[in-house]
Amino acid sequence: MIFYHRGTAIQTSVAQAGNTFIARAAILEEDGEATSLGDLGAFASRECALQFAVRCATAFVEGDSMPLAPFEIPSKS
Repeated sequence: MIFYHRGTAIQTSVAQAGNTFIARAAILEEDGEATSLGDLGAFASRECALQFAVRCATAFVEGDSMPLAPFEIPSKS
């Protein structure tokens, strides 16, 4: 989903990993470049993951602290 917040284009997405859904977001620049905020957190539903991605992206655009996810994504190392 792409939306605009305060003139900034934001693309949110959700990836499924087993039984969880991973929230992701990217800030899209006018020149076509994108700044990925990476994997933001794991959630039990796609809708919750998408809502969290929106909250994180809007906080990033406004310069606020990013909200904490209810669960951390385990590292693959």
